[in-house]
Amino acid sequence: MSGIFSAFKITASGLTAQRLRMDVVAANVANAETTRTAEGGPYQRKVVVFSTQEPQKQITPLAARFASRTAATSGVRVEAILSDESPGHRVYDPDHPDADAEGFVTYPNVNVVTEMTDMLSATRSYEANVTVFNALKAMALKALDIGRSS
Repeated sequence: MSGIFSAFKITASGLTAQRLRMDVVAANVANAETTRTAEGGPYQRKVVVFSTQEPQKQITPLAARFASRTAATSGVRVEAILSDESPGHRVYDPDHPDADAEGFVTYPNVNVVTEMTDMLSATRSYEANVTVFNALKAMALKALDIGRSS
């Protein structure tokens, strides 16, 4: 049963990471036209960086027996949320309140098509993790049923 709990943890980490990715993409889309932020200047697109989780230290002899099997598969975590420093596009609009001396407004570096593609990818990854989680749950319930009937 130890392996199935490790699989639950891995899947849960994937769900959490992809949910945060969807939140970041949603914030990017929501700010696609934001020309002024509290930091000054237009909104900068945010990007989520993932990394693998380090395996937890095994402390019990039984857990140590299974450590070699679970060490390589420890899940995913969000390493950082970085700002995309690429320049935004400039549009000539001298009547805009954020226009510079030349009459140009710098808009965020958010491409809505790219963001929607990222959202689709994050949604599919989230759904895949839900499918795995449900399969694991069904296997655990089946194992419990087998244990009861023995």
